[in-house]
Amino acid sequence: MSENTAPLPLKEYLLALEPTAHGGLIRKSSQEYDIPESEMLDASASLNPFGTPFEHPYTGLKIESLLEKGLDKMEQYPDNRYLEFKKAAAKFTGMGVKPENIIPGNGSTEIIRLVAECIIEEGDTVLIPQPTFSEYEIQCKVLGAKIKYIHQEELSSLDGEILEEAKILFVCNPNSPTGKLLTREEVIDIAERCARNKTLLFLDEAFIELADPSKSIADMAEGNEFLFIQRSLTKSFAIPGIRMGFGIASEDFAKVLDNARLSWNLGCVADTIATTLLDMEGGANSKFLRESREFIETERNFLMEKLTRRGFKPFESSVNYIFVDISEFSMNSTELAQRMAAHGVLIRDCNSFQEIGNQYIRIAVRTREENERIASTIKLVVNEWGREQAEAMLDTNIKNASDCGRLGSNFSCDYYPCHFEGQDCTFCFCPFYPCKDERTGGQWIESSAGGNVWSCLYCNIIHEPEVVDDVLSVLVKEGRNKESIKKAWKNALETRL
Repeated sequence: MSENTAPLPLKEYLLALEPTAHGGLIRKSSQEYDIPESEMLDASASLNPFGTPFEHPYTGLKIESLLEKGLDKMEQYPDNRYLEFKKAAAKFTGMGVKPENIIPGNGSTEIIRLVAECIIEEGDTVLIPQPTFSEYEIQCKVLGAKIKYIHQEELSSLDGEILEEAKILFVCNPNSPTGKLLTREEVIDIAERCARNKTLLFLDEAFIELADPSKSIADMAEGNEFLFIQRSLTKSFAIPGIRMGFGIASEDFAKVLDNARLSWNLGCVADTIATTLLDMEGGANSKFLRESREFIETERNFLMEKLTRRGFKPFESSVNYIFVDISEFSMNSTELAQRMAAHGVLIRDCNSFQEIGNQYIRIAVRTREENERIASTIKLVVNEWGREQAEAMLDTNIKNASDCGRLGSNFSCDYYPCHFEGQDCTFCFCPFYPCKDERTGGQWIESSAGGNVWSCLYCNIIHEPEVVDDVLSVLVKEGRNKESIKKAWKNALETRL
């Protein structure tokens, strides 16, 4: 910057903002790992795995026809009243919601910003239960709000003192990334406590159509000036590239928000497609969405079982993604996500969520074939990582043996005694694995993921002190490579089998 150039007249708190990192992940990973985009599986974005309504002929919807219809209006401004959209959104929601309760939005982020702009003044406090959708925090910070974090578990016991100091409480139901769905009674209780303390409850129901729409409290919006409900269409209909959503509020509140929103915030294509999708027979309980929920439940149960078998700790979920605790692994969430991406599968590293650390991931529920690929890729990555760690330990032990003469019995091994008393654990990781020689006591066993895998459970030979001496005499002298491994096998094991 030139000495004579004045600094930009920006609000100081804006300088610390970070850009949203979503979008473009497939292209970025494809380029980084040299994998064609068409071969990347995105299990980081939580979209309806049942696909779009356009993929199911019984809906009678064709994207080409809707695009043509929308583009016919390209040379004119949209009708900023969005009368057809509001009518369709009210019909879709049901529960007594009227068109006058609807505020059109260009996706979730714009709706969050709109409400924040209309409610928050610089220095106001907002309550955000963690972990949850990061856009609440980002959009409120743009307005200069002070963020006060609470834990999700505290929602049921928030007292008046905490609520009184807050302009907005954000609640995501079902929550992202955990997938937990609060009951209707629990949400009503929160809404009533917020109203008593004049705190706006911003209730994000973006995923509720994929969980259980009967848990919505949209019917309460008209009678509660301190309640705003957000709905998103992009997740339920798997079309995130076409930004569209809507808010639900009392008629008076909705009128203010509708007047304050950006004019023409839905373009002709988004307006046409959104209105048509919302107008489907049955609304949130249309055949398409009912079958979507059934499909998600089946595939979520399948993927949960696979993840549990891998030793992960998946949390119970009500929706199309699974929150997973990987704290028992030495590999953190960032490294796991990177290793998965290198094999063409993208998962969500939850390190970006508030104060959550690097011990959690989120995995989207996909189709059966894709879920099998996710599970097999996790197994591959964990096995590769484990082998790398074990081989590093093996190389260290060989070096120590070279420096010290030999290690002797490694009684500090975490798994001692894994085979028998008097064992030598210098080779905690067998340099011959998988030898596939049943004379050692090793055998083929059925894998939990299907197929057979070589097991060393009943092999003791590599832990016999004299065998260790003979193997070390070769590997210390010649290093660990293919030829030295063959020679050590011949000298130390072949004569004993």
